[in-house]
Amino acid sequence: MFDIGFSELFVIMLVGLLVIGPERLPKVARTLGALFGRLQRYVNDVKADISREVELEELRKMKTEFEDAARSVEKSVSDEMRSTEDELNRSIAPPESISNADRAHGAPHVPGPDASGDAPAPDKAAPDAQAKA
Repeated sequence: MFDIGFSELFVIMLVGLLVIGPERLPKVARTLGALFGRLQRYVNDVKADISREVELEELRKMKTEFEDAARSVEKSVSDEMRSTEDELNRSIAPPESISNADRAHGAPHVPGPDASGDAPAPDKAAPDAQAKA
């Protein structure tokens, strides 16, 4: 903290002895020691408080980054689930329920039973169905 050598300390003690006197010097030295100890504790407490505040701010920043990342992952998973659900619903939906708008967006036309409920014509049926017939 202070760069005081032995010679400077000796001069300070000699001046203190001459100014204060030998009777009051021990009491003044104890008081100065106690005050210096309080000052050191106060400085250490301030340093610790500043350190805690810096760590707390870093934790808040980390928490915010983590929450943002979690929201991003949640959104991407939700979007992927929604698109997968839509694809599955389109693939299992009967052909009559596929709208023209879906066909315009690239949904494949899957031949199904006619309006009368009969199976599709043999030329459009699956190869396995033709082999069994």
